[in-house]
Amino acid sequence: MSAIRTIEYENLKLLNAPFQQDYEEVFHRMLETGWFILGKETAAFEKAFASYLGVPYFLGVASGLDALELPLKIADFPAGSEVIVPSNTYIATINAVLNAGLKPVFVEPDPETLNINPQLIEAKITEKTKAIMIVHLYGKSCDMDAIMAIVNQYKLLLIEDCAQSHGARWNGRMTGSFGIGAFSFYPTKNLGALGDAGGIAIQDEETYHKLKAWRNYGSHVKYQNEFIGANSRLDEIQAAFLHIKLKHLDPINNHKRQLANIYNAELPETVLKPVRQAEAFDVFHIYAIRHPKRDELRQYLLDNGVKTEIHYPIAPVDQQSIRHIYQKKGWALPEGDSLLAREIAATELSLPVSTIHNESDIRYICALIQNFS
Repeated sequence: MSAIRTIEYENLKLLNAPFQQDYEEVFHRMLETGWFILGKETAAFEKAFASYLGVPYFLGVASGLDALELPLKIADFPAGSEVIVPSNTYIATINAVLNAGLKPVFVEPDPETLNINPQLIEAKITEKTKAIMIVHLYGKSCDMDAIMAIVNQYKLLLIEDCAQSHGARWNGRMTGSFGIGAFSFYPTKNLGALGDAGGIAIQDEETYHKLKAWRNYGSHVKYQNEFIGANSRLDEIQAAFLHIKLKHLDPINNHKRQLANIYNAELPETVLKPVRQAEAFDVFHIYAIRHPKRDELRQYLLDNGVKTEIHYPIAPVDQQSIRHIYQKKGWALPEGDSLLAREIAATELSLPVSTIHNESDIRYICALIQNFS
């Protein structure tokens, strides 16, 4: 083994360094305009990202959580209506459903892809089911052929949680373009802002106009409010930064895919690696492996200079906030619907896979894991 070196999981300063000059130029330009909310920069980014995704409309909002939550709120489903969700997702997916006054119904993932298992969805659909909120986890598209068949058969609202899948595709079609696409632009994302930011990809004009008003206090015209609405606006500065970085999203994704190819080739068989599918173009926001001795492996890597993360160490059903609200509402806790989610939470480990990393870094990590195994 070579000498110990330090490999960070991520470094946002280094990640954004290539764009710094462009950021500074656009920032000074905006200071001169004095316009910071819902202006030309936001409109330009919305148009560009809609074009990138191949959808008619895109709206910037304040966060990824708002992007998930607002479409459920404007749908105006009866209180307690059910929304199908994966059992192994980040808490924001579940919070969005609960914040909209709806009930999450958990469906376990496919054990290979770790995305929601389409074969288990229909058994959870009842007369109260109004929507399905899928998550393209870690940058891998869900099986959209199977999911769209269910959505169309049962006439469900489809919301795609695309927080980790900027540029991911299924059979050539972008994630976020099948239903309502909810995006987070949190700084660590493949397309990341320099603060909180989100956005919604929309297929139809009616939904677009309603969400456009809803994000701005329910108003299309100043001081005239059609809906209760929210204050959820992508500010001009973040929109401008995102527009700059959007031009580099495909190279960012391709770099991460190249690093993932090395992991796939050189990690030992004792590690469960992300499955590859011909239909899926994966963008590896996260390179997630699974190992029965995850915690020991993580400490071993740290002892050898490699920092890692866990996505996510607690399954949603085991979060105190979720258990509390289920008990408060008298809902049965979905213990049996989260067994695989719990197993994933106990075995998942996220390895470094960023534009700050090079092929040498990845081979060093692979060699360490080969030695551990």
